[in-house]
Amino acid sequence: MNIALFLQMAAEACPDRVALTHEGIHYSYAALYEAANKAAHRFSVSDCEFVSVLDVSSPAVPISLMGAAMAGIPYVPLNYRLSEQQLGDLLDRIKPVFLIVDDHKAADFSDIEGLVEGRQTFLTSLEMAPVEHFSCIEDPSAVAIQLFTSGTTGTPKAALLRHEHLVSYILGSVEFMGAAEEQATLVSVPPYHIAGISAVMSSIYACRRIVQLSNFQALEWLNLCSHEQVTNAFVVPTMMTRIIDEIENNNFSADALGSLVAIAYGGGKMPLPVIEHALDLLPAVSFTNAYGLTETSSTVTLLGPDDHREAVNHDDSSIRSRLASVGKALPSIEIEIRDEQGRKLEHHEAGEIYVRGPQVSGEYLERNALIEDGWFPTRDAGYMDEHGYLYLSGRADDVIVRGGENISPAEIEDILFLNSGISDVAAVAIPSQQWGEAIALAVVLKPKADLTAEAINALIRSELRSSRVPEVIHFVEELPYNEAGKLLRRVIKSWFS
Repeated sequence: MNIALFLQMAAEACPDRVALTHEGIHYSYAALYEAANKAAHRFSVSDCEFVSVLDVSSPAVPISLMGAAMAGIPYVPLNYRLSEQQLGDLLDRIKPVFLIVDDHKAADFSDIEGLVEGRQTFLTSLEMAPVEHFSCIEDPSAVAIQLFTSGTTGTPKAALLRHEHLVSYILGSVEFMGAAEEQATLVSVPPYHIAGISAVMSSIYACRRIVQLSNFQALEWLNLCSHEQVTNAFVVPTMMTRIIDEIENNNFSADALGSLVAIAYGGGKMPLPVIEHALDLLPAVSFTNAYGLTETSSTVTLLGPDDHREAVNHDDSSIRSRLASVGKALPSIEIEIRDEQGRKLEHHEAGEIYVRGPQVSGEYLERNALIEDGWFPTRDAGYMDEHGYLYLSGRADDVIVRGGENISPAEIEDILFLNSGISDVAAVAIPSQQWGEAIALAVVLKPKADLTAEAINALIRSELRSSRVPEVIHFVEELPYNEAGKLLRRVIKSWFS
């Protein structure tokens, strides 16, 4: 099955239903499918081997995604926030390419191998082109999407997602036409991130209207939710924090979010006080924590609304702690926790997370990362409890090894997040002559908070052990995150060098 069939099915089942809203302009499912057909024809006669969008969210994103799939050409969205040198390096790896960019930047890429068109030029050309009935190329094993990793530890790897992986994820987690006509999902995550891509595909298959927000601003997000009567949304933790701040600071009334029924979040660790506060501020909204990776075609575990509501005020600490988890594996997904020797660990033993299932690609252009029997080592660290709930503790590479003792940054951060004066915090490893590695903290205080390094050390010492007390603490205005909500620990480490 080809992922473009999701759009074809939606167009045949509900052609007049609104599929997409962008800056007040609406596209029906029939119109979106027609545009994707025209795009497929253009891509197929261009002699290009890749289709790429280097731009913010716009109608060009779903049209190019589905048009490239129809034409059997890999779709490669690029991060428009990268430097000129970084973009040049990536474009050299996907040539010849049909590249769609902001109209004002088209001239900047005139020397690349392939074709370059501005976004509006591209969309206008499709409107004026004759109707095309493109025969979708069927090859489940063909590469549908190529996503470059963030490259935080070196040259970005090119993760390959084949049609069979993406189809498996959508069919296993979304009901066809499962959305009512009045439902709308607000997509504000970047279009080059797997969360943004999966939001487009799942919404199309459910026949839910997609409302695009090109650049996230908390107040604009809230206003758009109200104006477009948004029912569903996906945010990363930093977005959630800023949304809550806008409501708390009386810049926006939560009463205006009457249409909003569900918020999913993921992409990074959600501080426990933030989600507790969100549940309190928005009692009518159902929250879902979704954990997944690019290499797994998006979500592999879910902590659902019932789990959130049961955990938040439960008397049993073991159940209340589930609010800090990422939930249980999807029905088609298997998860194991393994030690450094690859041995499977027992419940509550921390190690590296391994996943397996039909949606798991684990494949890069450079190599296949799957090991025996199709298991994929995620490089994420965590543990599972006896009920199957998965708890993350960061990247496996983030573990601090102090005097031979492994220390998870999360155990320190989770304690500090409970302090009412701390807005954000990160623990990282720094070199130590005595211990090999020591702990450093970067702390963001809330406005008017009066909290000293000595008080923070005393709190850690009282709740944990003296080995968890940091060697140095820096107070900063904010912590660095990428657009997908991932904490950039490498940047924080550089502050202490």
